[in-house]
Amino acid sequence: MRTYAELFAVREFRNLFLANCAGIAAHTTSALALGALTYAATGSALLTALSMFGAPLAGVLGSLTLLSAADSVPPRRALTLAALLATAGAALQAVPGLPLWARFAIIFANAYVGSVAGGARWALLTDIVPVDAYVLARATLNTSVGVMQIAGFGLAGVLLVWLSPYQVFLLALVLRALSAAVGWFGLAERPARAAGRVTVARTHLVNRALWADPGRRSLLLNLWVPGGLIVGCEALFVPYAGERAGFLLAAAALGMLIGDVVVGRFLTPARRERWIHPLRLLLAVPYLAVLLSPPLPLAMAIALIASVGYAATLPLQERLITHSPPEARGQVLGLHGNGMLAAQAVCAALAGAVADLVAPSRAVALVAAAALAATVVLTPGLRRTAPGPAAPPPGEGGPTRPGPATAVPRTTAAGTRPRTTGRDG
Repeated sequence: MRTYAELFAVREFRNLFLANCAGIAAHTTSALALGALTYAATGSALLTALSMFGAPLAGVLGSLTLLSAADSVPPRRALTLAALLATAGAALQAVPGLPLWARFAIIFANAYVGSVAGGARWALLTDIVPVDAYVLARATLNTSVGVMQIAGFGLAGVLLVWLSPYQVFLLALVLRALSAAVGWFGLAERPARAAGRVTVARTHLVNRALWADPGRRSLLLNLWVPGGLIVGCEALFVPYAGERAGFLLAAAALGMLIGDVVVGRFLTPARRERWIHPLRLLLAVPYLAVLLSPPLPLAMAIALIASVGYAATLPLQERLITHSPPEARGQVLGLHGNGMLAAQAVCAALAGAVADLVAPSRAVALVAAAALAATVVLTPGLRRTAPGPAAPPPGEGGPTRPGPATAVPRTTAAGTRPRTTGRDG
């Protein structure tokens, strides 16, 4: 399965794609509306960044408590429940006069539930398409994120000129309801990936086993930290450009779309591997130029070019799946997603705090420099999972292969016991 035609011939993938599009469009429109509302009410770059990017901090709590539900609950039920709760949250956001603390509570509650459902979504993708088609399928879903962010931020930016943020929240409500309906009626019912009850203890047990592997740990850190810092740069678009921030966000989304299409569709696995390091550098370097306070068109070009670098996550995710056991795939992909979003939220908050002390253009450049430094520091750890003969031999930073030392607990009717995973896990 190497073409879009073959991919979209799969009915369930089409429906997952549509549900994802509607959910992302709802998120982006409501995020910009809430950011505009927060900045108008407080004038704080920190609170504005938190309102737009801070909710995924709840994903940390989800990862530490009920993330095992990503494998222990049937995926269609998990995704539909999360979509219904997000729909209710959008309805509450549309109520005028709702206190700001209540709006923050709503987005954090929805993010907590979504942190569990996210792992179920990406694990479900490995069931819908063959494993060798995962990068193409994930890149295509990432493309839907880019397209819907362009449409959502662009549309919200235009609508906020004519409508109130509360009316924009109503549009998000309709989109959330569409996402829930498509997920329930368009996906097949599947059994849970892992047996046993959803418990905090099981979540902790599997998390410890997954984190203990140095190769997997390096992949997760490389997926979390540099990209999170770049999202911190994006969180400063509102203080930097004001009402025109939607255009910067749309340009960044377009760059991400271009990178996902090129890397996911046109590069072979070997070429994807060779482009990991250049793309990771591209993600940070262009933002250093924001120190010069470029005008909006040039700033849009910077955001677009830099965001192409997000495509480096595709081959890194491919490595993560290869080095993870199938029965914990939902949880490891949930850890990846929740950690990534939590890092974005933390970095958005830090960037906002910096921008409250210095000019937004300087804050963007400082955060970009931190992202570049993190990229350089974390790069050596990727040798542990590098495929092929180019990787150093075992014992000298060579590839980490799940084997007897990598035990991931599996819950069965008889209880919890360790399972030794093989190379294909």
